[in-house]
Amino acid sequence: MRDSEGEKLKSGGSTPLAALSFEDPSAFRVKSFRELIRALGVFKFCSFPMLVNNSGKLISLTRSLLGKRGFSLILRPTVYAQFVAGETEGEIAVAMEKMSSLGLRPMLAVPIEEDLGESIGEHRYNENLEAMLECVRLSCSNALTKDPMMQLKMTALISPELCVKLTSLLSEQQYDLDLLVRAMDGELISFPGLTETENAHFLCGLQRLNKVGEASVMKVRVLVDAEYTYMNPALSLVTMAMMKKFNQKEAWIWNTYQCYLKESRSLLLDGINHSVNQSFCLGVKLVRGAYMDKERKLANQESRPDPIHQSWEHTNDSYNGSLDIMLDLISQHPQRYRLIVATHNEESVRHAASRMAELGLDKKSGSVCFGQLLGMCDHVSLTLGQQGYPIYKSMPYGSVDDTVPYLVRRAQENRTVLQGIRKERDLLRLELRRRLRMPLGSPRSHLQVGALAVSVSVPMLPIDVPEWNGKGGPGILA
Repeated sequence: MRDSEGEKLKSGGSTPLAALSFEDPSAFRVKSFRELIRALGVFKFCSFPMLVNNSGKLISLTRSLLGKRGFSLILRPTVYAQFVAGETEGEIAVAMEKMSSLGLRPMLAVPIEEDLGESIGEHRYNENLEAMLECVRLSCSNALTKDPMMQLKMTALISPELCVKLTSLLSEQQYDLDLLVRAMDGELISFPGLTETENAHFLCGLQRLNKVGEASVMKVRVLVDAEYTYMNPALSLVTMAMMKKFNQKEAWIWNTYQCYLKESRSLLLDGINHSVNQSFCLGVKLVRGAYMDKERKLANQESRPDPIHQSWEHTNDSYNGSLDIMLDLISQHPQRYRLIVATHNEESVRHAASRMAELGLDKKSGSVCFGQLLGMCDHVSLTLGQQGYPIYKSMPYGSVDDTVPYLVRRAQENRTVLQGIRKERDLLRLELRRRLRMPLGSPRSHLQVGALAVSVSVPMLPIDVPEWNGKGGPGILA
């Protein structure tokens, strides 16, 4: 290593690869006894594909038998507490403070989204807007959180049917980003190919997104989630328009790139070229992807090529290759590009850390950060936090009734990830055994059993979202 790089590492640069080990159960020493037991129980449930595949039916049956109150009494201290930040502002604040105390950063997510056939009307979209604006406020309410982030599902503000229509139109003609920016500012633009009703809804949707952008700029970084390939081009178009308006000096609006897609590399390069040609800063959330089964099923039904990489190795190569592209750009233009390495894949995390060290990137600069789901992959998250890397946990919040359908959908989309948490379960068991062998009178035992017990119903999931590793093993984030 050159002397200059060595000095950079000593003064806060990236930790060498050898320093990143995810094999030590002591990463869980900050967890309370209750949290260890809860995580093991929830992960055991999630390890059975039949239970995950039928979780929606099981939850509906349980709710009908026990009623709303009884249902909440069972779900709140278990699955809800594992994967949701809380319901009230006070609970969410406690969860955010807890993250900060562990060296982690919260990334709030409103559990609202739509798919085809679920459209709800302008009044409900406006209600969703208020929820997003509240998320902006909550995200920057914790003074301990540096550089706050939040997630945004665009289909909560624009109907998926319109996104599909726009995607179809974009295959024939490109929309000028300036037109979308003018529409965000309230100008009555008539977009080619849309009916009068569709155009009116698009204008309303763009103005809703504009309000989110205006509320968040200079305060909270908004990470727009990718969804399905049949609507992603439209989502990217609108996201790029938001970037053109709000990312002139810094990346406040980010786009998501799904590396399990064969076209992901070209999409990322297109995004980079757009940022250069349109003179805006680019924020990138890099994920593997969460919708493999549905994407392949649709491709088969429509007799078109499978959009997903054929193997785990190809997906890994795609992810790490895109990672290298972004890290190289950041090393040259740290103020113009930002990246969140949103993955539970340990090899990709190590690859990112190693490449950062090679390039001399200061991990404290914030240009590169990491992201995982609340309640999962804590052995990786806590280790990264302890090593000084910026690490975010995706934290959905809301009532049991509001969040459980969201969690069910996430679990079913990402069941290969849930089946691949064996290592985390093993590390949790090792820490639990160590805790049980500890003399009851020792100060450390009192500290560990009581630590963070304030969570009650606040605690540790998604992303938009885990990623696939192609083998049913560890993956993540959509």
